[in-house]
Amino acid sequence: METDAKNRCFFPASRLAQMAEKRHVHQYNQNAVRLTRTLGDLAGLTDMGLHMVRIEPGHETTEHHFHGQDEEFVFIQAGKGIACLGEESFEVGPGDMLMFPKGGPAHSMRNEGPDDLVYLMGGTRPSIDVCTYPRLARRQYRVEGKKEYAALEDFTEV
Repeated sequence: METDAKNRCFFPASRLAQMAEKRHVHQYNQNAVRLTRTLGDLAGLTDMGLHMVRIEPGHETTEHHFHGQDEEFVFIQAGKGIACLGEESFEVGPGDMLMFPKGGPAHSMRNEGPDDLVYLMGGTRPSIDVCTYPRLARRQYRVEGKKEYAALEDFTEV
C-alpha cells in the first residue's frame, strides 16, 4: 500500500487514542452529554458520520428521537447502558449492536452504571433530514446544515 493512501485510510489505535474529545450537549436535553471523537472526518468521509463516543455515569446519549432520512448504528465497546427503543427499555453492554433504519423506532440510551459507556456510532449524512422527538412532541428539519423545528400539534395532514 502506498504511504499516502495508508495515511489517509489507516488509523492505528494509538492515533485514535490521542484524539481530543469534543463535549457535545444535546440542544433539547441538557443531561445528554457526549464526549466525542469524530473519526469519519479523518478520512474525509462525507456521506457517513463515524464517531467514538463516551458517556459518563448519570448522563444520556441524546433526546429520544428517530430520523426520517438518516440511518444510524451504535456498537457498544465498554460499559453498560439502558437502551430505550420506542417505549421499551433494556440493558446493553460490550459487543451489543443497535441499528436504526429510517423512520424509527425512536431511540436513546442512558448510563446508569458506575463506569463510562463507550460506543462506536455511525450513520448516513443526507443533506435533508426530518427528526422527530416524540417525548417533546417536536419535529425538526435539517436542510443543508440549517435546523428549524415545530410542535407536532402544528402540523396538518393533507
